[in-house]
Amino acid sequence: MKTREEALAYGLTFADTYQEAPFHDANWQLIRVKPGKKAFLWTYEKDGQICLNLKCDPEWRDFWRKAYKSVLPGYHQNKEHWNTVILDGSIPDEEIKRMIAESYYLVTDSPTKRIYEAVKRIPKGKVATYAQVAAMAGNPKMCRAVGNALHKNPDFDNIPCYRVVNSKGELAGEYAFGGAWAQKELLEADGIEVIDGRVDLSRYAIDIICTA
Repeated sequence: MKTREEALAYGLTFADTYQEAPFHDANWQLIRVKPGKKAFLWTYEKDGQICLNLKCDPEWRDFWRKAYKSVLPGYHQNKEHWNTVILDGSIPDEEIKRMIAESYYLVTDSPTKRIYEAVKRIPKGKVATYAQVAAMAGNPKMCRAVGNALHKNPDFDNIPCYRVVNSKGELAGEYAFGGAWAQKELLEADGIEVIDGRVDLSRYAIDIICTA
C-alpha cells in the first residue's frame, strides 16, 4: 500500500464510515465513524510522502514502532495513543490494514468490537459456531457480521478466529489466514481433532445455549 487512495478506500470498507476534509485543506483527508464522527484514519502528504495517523493500543504502539522504521510517534497528535505510518513501501499491506483496523475498533464501540471480545473468550481446546459468537456478542442474528469481522481480524495473536466453525462444525474453506488447512493445523495444535474438515461439536463446542 503506497497511495492515499488505497488507504482511504480500505478505511471506507468498515461499517458506518465516511470521508471528510475538515480543515479546508485537501492535503488532509480523514475517515470518520458515524454517529460520533470520530476519526480513525488521517491521511496527508508530508516531506513528499503520504502518511497515515492511526490510533493504537499502548500495548501495540511500541511493537509497531520497533518493527518498522516507517512507523513513528503520531504527528500532531497524542504520541501515547497515535502512530504515524509512512507509506514508503516498506510495510506489508496486511500489516497496514491491521493497523487501520485496530484504529477503527479503538474509536468505536461497534458490533464488530463485541464480536472480537466474544472470540477472545473461546478457550483453548474449544470451538464456537458463528451463531454462538453472535449470541455472545449480543445479537444472535448477526452471523454474517461474525464472518465479515473475522476476515478483518486486526490482532490474530489475541483474537483466535480459527476457533470459529459453522453450524455443522465445518472449517472455513476461505479461512482468512491461510485456508482450511491452516485452520486445521491451528485447531489440532489446540488438541482438537479434525476429521474430513469437520470438528465434532458434541465434544468441542463451548457450553452456551444458542437457538439461532
